[in-house]
Amino acid sequence: MLTENEISKLVVDLCFKIHKQYGPGLFESVYEEIFCYEWSKNGIPFTRQQGISLLHEEIKLDIGFRADIIIDNKVIIELKSIETLAPVHYKQLLTYLKLTNLKLGLLINFKVNLIKDGMHRIVNNL
Repeated sequence: MLTENEISKLVVDLCFKIHKQYGPGLFESVYEEIFCYEWSKNGIPFTRQQGISLLHEEIKLDIGFRADIIIDNKVIIELKSIETLAPVHYKQLLTYLKLTNLKLGLLINFKVNLIKDGMHRIVNNL
């Protein structure tokens, strides 16, 4: 079983590979499709566009949010392809982590010159 940090390293390596091959400027959905295709080759389980329910007192909402990718029920990957990440993007991923009780999220923006500048770790009691 891989730790969150081991999964994170594999994700970062794959994103470097994808960005090196295609660069910035594609739609977020294209990066997601390529990421999931490539990730599926390694045998580590993941879900894509998984709806996460939300319980508020007695009200259960079937879908409180939809996670781009959740790897091995340990790491949430939130992909973007936008000019600039806003502070709310970081808070949004932290909210996702809290609602799922997961400890690590990666916010990855492909619309950057250097992919290392587009990668951000968000932690929830890790």
